[in-house]
Amino acid sequence: MTDATFKAERVFRSASIVLHGPIDTVFLLFGPVEEEKWEDDWTPTILYPPSKEVEEGMVFTTQAHTRGETRFAWIVSKYQPDNHLVEYIVSTENRCWVIHIQCIAMSAIQTQALIKYTFTGLTPLGNEINKQSIEKMYERNLADWEEAINYYLSTGKTLKAG
Repeated sequence: MTDATFKAERVFRSASIVLHGPIDTVFLLFGPVEEEKWEDDWTPTILYPPSKEVEEGMVFTTQAHTRGETRFAWIVSKYQPDNHLVEYIVSTENRCWVIHIQCIAMSAIQTQALIKYTFTGLTPLGNEINKQSIEKMYERNLADWEEAINYYLSTGKTLKAG
C-alpha cells in the first residue's frame, strides 16, 4: 500500500511516423500478434481469447524490460479496425499506461501512424521509471519504429534478422 503522501505523476508523448505500405497492411502490424513480424524482442503470451484473434478485451502479457518489474499485463481497450485505431492499457505493480495508435492513409501505398503514450505512476518507483521510459522511448521520436516497420514492409524480415 502506498502512503498518503504519495503523488501519482503523469507523463505523455506522441509522435507521427510514415510507413511505406497500404493502411490495411500497416494497421495490422500494431496488433499484439503481428508486431513480432517487425520487432524481434516482441513475444506476447496471449491469455484471452483462446483463438488469439485481436478484439477489445484481449488480454496478454509480455516480459518486462525495466528495473523492478518482471511482467507487463496488457488489455486491448479499443479495437476499431474499420477506423484503423487500436488502444492498449498496460500495467505493472508500479505503473500503468495507455498506448493509442491511429493509422491514417496518406495514399494507397503510404500510411501515417500517430502514436501516443500516457504513463501514470502508481508508486514513487513507477513515477521514476515512467520518466526514464518515455525519454528512452521517444529519444528518436519513434524513428526506430518507423525504420523497423518500413524494413519489414520492404523485405518481410525484422531488422535484426535482415
